[in-house]
Amino acid sequence: MENPSARLLRLLTLLQARPRWTGPELCERLGVSARTLRYDMAKLRDLGYHVQAEPGVAGGYSLRPGDTLPPLHLTDDEAVAMAIGLRAASGVAGLGESAATALAKLEQLLPRRLRGRVTTLVAFTASVGQSGPAVDPDLVVFLTGACRDRRRVRFDYTARDGSVSRREVEPYRLVQMGHRWYLMAYDLGRADWRSFRLDRLQVRRPEGARFTPREAPDPTTLLANTDAYFRRHRATVLVQAPAEVVAQRLPPAVPVEWVGDAVCRVHASGETPYHLAVNLLLIDRDFTVEQAPAEVVDALRTLGERITAAIARSSSTTVRS
Repeated sequence: MENPSARLLRLLTLLQARPRWTGPELCERLGVSARTLRYDMAKLRDLGYHVQAEPGVAGGYSLRPGDTLPPLHLTDDEAVAMAIGLRAASGVAGLGESAATALAKLEQLLPRRLRGRVTTLVAFTASVGQSGPAVDPDLVVFLTGACRDRRRVRFDYTARDGSVSRREVEPYRLVQMGHRWYLMAYDLGRADWRSFRLDRLQVRRPEGARFTPREAPDPTTLLANTDAYFRRHRATVLVQAPAEVVAQRLPPAVPVEWVGDAVCRVHASGETPYHLAVNLLLIDRDFTVEQAPAEVVDALRTLGERITAAIARSSSTTVRS
């Protein structure tokens, strides 16, 4: 016979996994009678869990938020995912200390088998590249709430050239691309969709009036066709490979056009001419430059000369295993 405490934990796991369960479903999952189920529900309420029971055909049991955060019962995979997420969040502005203390509490309670999995994942993974501008977590919460409630937002926005403009927008989505956060919104003053870097806007609170939702474009497409994604340097190249093959090697926002069964067109960009040149080399397929600024062509030429010189120097060195 199953230990009542173990059964109670199984019941809690089921309630946390789904918004609603019927009584017969829970009885079947737990292998108990309806009377035992009611007893277990009462025990959960005594422990501080807000369990609601609704009668009728459409009724059932559900776990509702309470005044305090009760203990959570996590599966093995959920516990590992939470540990990895907290470790990543420890470097986020404003969240570092809270994430670090939460991670310490979680790792202390992890069983040995799970602690080993977390340690291995951390030891053999790394974050490479420049970190993005710091984003205030309160700003993220405020903007996502405005998106949810369909309320207009007003803010001052600083453009790349340093000029400041006042905007009133209908917010729809926050998008993280690379190491930056963007707000996807309908700009009322320009009567068009725009994307805004969160680190460049100063919000004026509170939120504005409610708005009726519009048919929004795909966030990836919007960012791909605005200056928010494309940097100062751009190039168009013909790549000797099928479009579906090349698309798998590039970020989703980089446009790849079908030209033929074995040829496609890529619209690439980069922060500097050398970044753009390296991005083109990372496609790892033969390509022809259709359109690009002279400095990008010069960067490709310089990279080619450096690679050729490096190979020439290497050919004079004997490598022995």
